[in-house]
Amino acid sequence: MNHDLKNFYQLLGLATRAGKLITGEEMCLKAIRTRKAKLVVISEEASPNTLKKFTDKCRYYNVDYVIIGSKEMLGMAVGKGSRTVLAVTDEGLKESLLKKLQNSEMPVRG
Repeated sequence: MNHDLKNFYQLLGLATRAGKLITGEEMCLKAIRTRKAKLVVISEEASPNTLKKFTDKCRYYNVDYVIIGSKEMLGMAVGKGSRTVLAVTDEGLKESLLKKLQNSEMPVRG
């Protein structure tokens, strides 16, 4: 794992500690609908139905999203069990996270 990708996961942990991260499918959907979500992080292991549900919602409500990492990696990053979907609620953290992904040369979708 390259340095920027490692920093991406560390920033997710920071967002959790700062109270700027929402986990769980229903809570993330609510954050998207209420426009609180600034960036949605979806696991590469998400089921096709979950992936479609979240990408469609993000497109409809004009919320950025990325598809990255395993459920376990996302869960470890935020200090919880495996997680399929995370929603970042802070614009500054969103920009930092996207910058880390662009620097890591990982494909950013959304």
